[in-house]
Amino acid sequence: MDLALILFGLGTVGFIFNRNNLILMIISIEIILLSVSVMTLFFSWQFNDILAEIFGLYIIAVAGAESAIGLAIMIAYFKIRKV
Repeated sequence: MDLALILFGLGTVGFIFNRNNLILMIISIEIILLSVSVMTLFFSWQFNDILAEIFGLYIIAVAGAESAIGLAIMIAYFKIRKV
């Protein structure tokens, strides 16, 4: 449980202080979503709830899709700018 709180704090601080770097912002959002999924999986294990485990896996899948879409948008943007 403490690990999830530490990860959430690091992700929030990273998102706030790295407003200029898009890659670090996406990584910070990934860390925040990872901490939420770790906390959800921890509580699902503690209360023996299968629905919460499915929800935690759904959060992980959405985080991966968000990362892939963000990376694709960045690549397309830099190809248009030709930097």
